[in-house]
Amino acid sequence: MKAKTTITFLFVILTQFFQAQIDDKFYQPKKELQPIELKHENISIPVDKDTITAIFLKPNIAKPKATILFFHGAGGNVSTYVFMVKPLVEAGFQVAMVDFRGYGKSTGTPTHINVAADGQKFFDQMFQREDVKNTKLIVYGASLGSQISAHVAKNNKAKISGLVIDGGMSSFADIAAVFAPQFKDPLAKMLASVYSAKEDIKSTEGVRKLFIYSKNDKTVPFSQGEELFKNAPEPKQFFEFSQDHLLAMKEKPEDVVKAVESLIK
Repeated sequence: MKAKTTITFLFVILTQFFQAQIDDKFYQPKKELQPIELKHENISIPVDKDTITAIFLKPNIAKPKATILFFHGAGGNVSTYVFMVKPLVEAGFQVAMVDFRGYGKSTGTPTHINVAADGQKFFDQMFQREDVKNTKLIVYGASLGSQISAHVAKNNKAKISGLVIDGGMSSFADIAAVFAPQFKDPLAKMLASVYSAKEDIKSTEGVRKLFIYSKNDKTVPFSQGEELFKNAPEPKQFFEFSQDHLLAMKEKPEDVVKAVESLIK
């Protein structure tokens, strides 16, 4: 009996260790921010024992077209992704971008669980702002940020007008299997309890959705975008471009902006 208890204990420890390694493989935060040339407000939000930070970019018009809450990908920090939102700000949108725990000036360490908590906390804080209350809300997820954006959209669908999934994987398990196919089954079991965009997207009825993908994406297979689109209820649209991962805004900025604008019309 004692031996069985010891084996169970070791299994739990090893499982927790492996899970920690899985988290570590998904998130590659950078602390140093690149220069952000656009005028912006710095925001700090307490969460648990840590602080997450964000930047709020505003257009040069009195009344913005809508508010976009932007959730970035696995690498870098908010400054890495400013190129993706600059055309939107110039087109009249106000955009808030958040750094999850461990990214940029945010403290702590990112994990699947606390990043989801960060996303909801960020949403709640922004939703209460006076300069956001009277605007339509769009949740925008880039790459890994799609997991968070789909999760936030599912849990707050009555409060938002649109959801953008840009180069997002269908689930943590699915993208892990792409890079480690020999561990596909154990990875699926290990990550089975973690939220996934391909499941959360099923519960976004009433929310207009835009999916942005390229068949030449070397990071996230085009097929994962197709699966997300298939699982998503109407209304929805699929925007295809030809360059690599997350470069739609560099290839077709005007077309992407128009597609985002269609979410609020």
